[in-house]
Amino acid sequence: MTQALETFRALADSSRLRILRLLRSMELSVGELALVLGQSQPRVSRHVKILCDAGLTERRKEGSWVFVALGATRLVAPVLIAIDALDGEGADAEGATDAARLAAVRADRASSASQWFEAHASEWDAIRSLHIAESEVEAAMQRLLGEAPLGRLVDIGTGTGRMIELFAPRARTALGIDRSSEMLRIARAKIGEHGLANTELRQADLYSLPLGDGAADVAIVHHVLHYAQQPGAAIVEAARVLAPGGRLVIADFAPHDREDLRAQDAHTRLGFSDAQIEGWFATAGLAAERIETLEGGELTVKIWLGRKPAATLHEVKAA
Repeated sequence: MTQALETFRALADSSRLRILRLLRSMELSVGELALVLGQSQPRVSRHVKILCDAGLTERRKEGSWVFVALGATRLVAPVLIAIDALDGEGADAEGATDAARLAAVRADRASSASQWFEAHASEWDAIRSLHIAESEVEAAMQRLLGEAPLGRLVDIGTGTGRMIELFAPRARTALGIDRSSEMLRIARAKIGEHGLANTELRQADLYSLPLGDGAADVAIVHHVLHYAQQPGAAIVEAARVLAPGGRLVIADFAPHDREDLRAQDAHTRLGFSDAQIEGWFATAGLAAERIETLEGGELTVKIWLGRKPAATLHEVKAA
């Protein structure tokens, strides 16, 4: 009864109902919510706090921005069903205005992403010119993962969200993790363009993933490990969040001698050998299942697939 009272109190305001409807479409910052609602940020923040206290929304800080998303499904789903039933098929004028402003937010995100890419295009092109076409890397990753549904996907170091864009349509849920709020802003724009409603983005560190043990079925680390100060620890953390039978896919470079990449592009490690990755897999409790070698440039791209052992019958009974 207490939860029901908190829920109904939180919903007893038209602005808060509007916020829920907006968050159903996409995760939004407090500033973006204020823009769509036509209200001040302090006022919107108060509405968001009430919804958060009731468990209907969640706040997440990324740099100087605060993003808001829907809360736990068990609490939110019945509310959304009720809203749909009471609203009926006819959209009110306020809802139409909100939808138009939300479309403007999407367009603004896409424009900002385009400008960022234009400003950094030369940097990206310089790195990509050193190895085989990224399309071939992606095709190899798709072959390794097969055609079956991916279940719960986590992309560690999601960057601009390309792996999410590629694999989220085959996943039940997808979570992109990155330390950079700027990168997440770009990824959020791309995800919005593709309408990936099953996807969430979070700012977090690859050594401390915001997931419980066994919470993912597939984890991807795409061109991220060479930035890591402790690659082995990152692999152990990725393995921790995998469920029994879960898979970890790492795409990165084979050993090379391009020392200039340390200074110019902040590469901490100049590639990895199969023995290194297999050793880290073993430490993390993963079996090295397949290795792909993609030559065709100054840098050779490697893809390593590791799998967490499936639960034994004894473990299943114990659980």
